[in-house]
Amino acid sequence: MTDSKHDDIPADTTRRRILKTSALAAVGAGLYGVAPFYGPWKHNHAWAQTAQKKPLVLGLTMDASGQYAASGTEERLGAMMAIKEFNDKGGVIGRRIEAIHMDTETTPATGTRVAERMITRNEAGFLLGAIHSGVANAISQVAQKYGCVYMNTNSSSPTESGKDCHRVKFVWDGNGTNFSHAIVKNAMKVSGKNWLLLTNDYVWGHQTSKATRAIIEANGGKVVDELLVPQNTRDFSAYLLKIQQIKPDVVATAVGGDDIKALRQQVVQLKMNQKPAWINNQQDWPDVYGLGPDAIFGVFGTNWYWRLDLPGVKEFVAAYQKQFPGMAIRVPGNVYYNGYMATRELLRAVERAGSTNNLAVIKELEALKVPARDRMQHFDAYMNPTTHQMQQTLYMASYNDTPAEKDDIYRILTQATPQEVEDRDAIGVCKLEPLSATPSYEA
Repeated sequence: MTDSKHDDIPADTTRRRILKTSALAAVGAGLYGVAPFYGPWKHNHAWAQTAQKKPLVLGLTMDASGQYAASGTEERLGAMMAIKEFNDKGGVIGRRIEAIHMDTETTPATGTRVAERMITRNEAGFLLGAIHSGVANAISQVAQKYGCVYMNTNSSSPTESGKDCHRVKFVWDGNGTNFSHAIVKNAMKVSGKNWLLLTNDYVWGHQTSKATRAIIEANGGKVVDELLVPQNTRDFSAYLLKIQQIKPDVVATAVGGDDIKALRQQVVQLKMNQKPAWINNQQDWPDVYGLGPDAIFGVFGTNWYWRLDLPGVKEFVAAYQKQFPGMAIRVPGNVYYNGYMATRELLRAVERAGSTNNLAVIKELEALKVPARDRMQHFDAYMNPTTHQMQQTLYMASYNDTPAEKDDIYRILTQATPQEVEDRDAIGVCKLEPLSATPSYEA
């Protein structure tokens, strides 16, 4: 490493940097090719310098099938818009950016295989993606093994910045604990103290419901039951019948993707959308877009909305519509926003470091602070260097019954500061690997 700004970084920082084929990134309708695989990659091999700088390759580890396919497509488009913005001005530190996408299938085992292939065969310099927290955890374990910086764009289990944190992983969405802090107390005041938890039966669902339960009980409420919902459930009739029998004041759901779409539609069919009260910890835009007003019931959390009256929002929406005309989802949502922001801040960190050295980029990301105006949120955001989770504004929303236009379907009720919703439990649980134990490389 010759950059004097990083003299404290070990000298053996060369790495995996020749692409035997140029792959990809066709943006148009959100479809991306995949380069043929070549290998094996030899760790810390010093490639000869060439007159022309090689592209910086980003690996997009995002679902295109499974429970979170719709959200995976949206976050991929967000990443591609950030990449295009950098390429339009000449790339990053003089290098054009290329993207490789592989479908992680909403399956942890596939996430592991994809991460391994992208790092060792496609020689991706950095990884971005994941909605499903089990997939994100699987990717991050592989990434840590190689020292590959990984931006977890949209996975929301508290474990991602808690017990499953890693030095190379940075978490960009609010997690279940953050949203519970933002929603539960107010909901108890308005709707009652007897709560039932409806929980997707995997790590995000479990950890989110655990956080919700703790806040309910700490504030004098009672969890009368918890119903575990297997992933990819499409028939919720047995669960809804039990809810009718128990008669809780509030149903708190930690259900996502195609599962929450099916749940919402069936709640409406049984005319249960008004009573009991419904709280959805976090509502991703692709999971409600196009469902219709009756299905967007209850109160839910988000970290961004396309009609926030803030600087830059209208321009961001216009850029989405210009780059991706004719999309079924006509305006960007929170998942797209997270994919864009994570990619943009990764590339900015490379620029500030003046290098693709992974340890230098990690240090830049750990010190990251983003003004509210630049984040298009109400409050300044910052990376927690202890947990590697982005601390940011969170919003409470409900259906907007007086929309300004067709896609104005959220009514923003309140916004909470990063400090109000911080997941303090994660700070004590997260044990990041030392930089000295993290393999170093030059992407």
